[in-house]
Amino acid sequence: MTVLDPDAAQAAIEHCYEQGWSDGLPLVPATQPLVDKFLATTGRGPDEEIGRLPQLDRVVTVRLAAINAVMAGCRPEYFPVVLAAWEALTCERTTGGGGWQSTSGPAPLIVINGPVRTELGFNCAGGVFGPGFRPNATVPRAIGLIVRNVYGIHPHELEQATQGLPGRWSICVAENEEESPWAPLASEAGLPDGASAVSATLLRTCEFVDNRHTSSAEQLLGDFADTIGRTGSWIFEHAQAGIVFCPEHAQLLAAAGYDRAHVRTWLAEHSGRRTSDLAAVGKDRLDGRLRLPGDGEPATEFQHTLPSDDRRNLLIAVAGARNAGISMVVRLFADWSGAAVQVTGPDAAGDHSAEEAQ
Repeated sequence: MTVLDPDAAQAAIEHCYEQGWSDGLPLVPATQPLVDKFLATTGRGPDEEIGRLPQLDRVVTVRLAAINAVMAGCRPEYFPVVLAAWEALTCERTTGGGGWQSTSGPAPLIVINGPVRTELGFNCAGGVFGPGFRPNATVPRAIGLIVRNVYGIHPHELEQATQGLPGRWSICVAENEEESPWAPLASEAGLPDGASAVSATLLRTCEFVDNRHTSSAEQLLGDFADTIGRTGSWIFEHAQAGIVFCPEHAQLLAAAGYDRAHVRTWLAEHSGRRTSDLAAVGKDRLDGRLRLPGDGEPATEFQHTLPSDDRRNLLIAVAGARNAGISMVVRLFADWSGAAVQVTGPDAAGDHSAEEAQ
């Protein structure tokens, strides 16, 4: 029988705190045998470079990612998902520049598709944005620890977030493919239905839309258009967004003949504000791409929030329980790549490239 020494475990956890490796929560000590178990789940070499931040001249390798995944509390079998999530995030233009250090303090949104959801126990149903499920909690935490410990981006130092986001390193949802009326999100990026894959981008914030009583698709979409068109997060000419529909909302829209493309077209046309509304908050004039106070004319002109109905301007996923009409609008930090990255195991070296729908 294994004899556990809680005092030794506590000492190891405190050592991790003393080294400055923690995000504020206890870490799992990364012993070499445990790191080796993580590395054995992928066909990628331990010293392979998987990320670089040029302005800091710092590089992420597979080994460093594994160490931080261990400390985040991942199980070894989660590590291919961590690698896919990290690769999906490297497809985002801002993560190779100043995104991780932005004053917005953006949070990664990670969306899981395919059999890996059930194989590893990812939550796709009730409370999907909340706590309680180890893979949903530890995969995004691993991303945060990589940013902290490999890139060296710590709060009050290289990280410049004015306030940051609650749950910055904990937004990981699996699509509820069983109750979604549409194909998986990763399929839009060119991956086959049934592929285990990860899509990801950076968010500024999340806002719920509670609409339980209408049976009209247009009334429901109007509620989302009003939320997307809110002026607070609209600082440039346009603002990209995303929606994580609950199954109830997605099924109502699908029954009315709306697929993802039709939803985007409707919302691109109807999301926005009149110039007079924008003038009231000092955002009616453009100086290049930046919104500034203007003269408020023409007052009745309708300015569109989304630049177009291109899928990269409005990410649409389906997750949560089918027990109420409550969905989540997410504010994209910048443009979304639209990419999805397939989750691969130890026998699939070289088969991990991102694909994107044209």
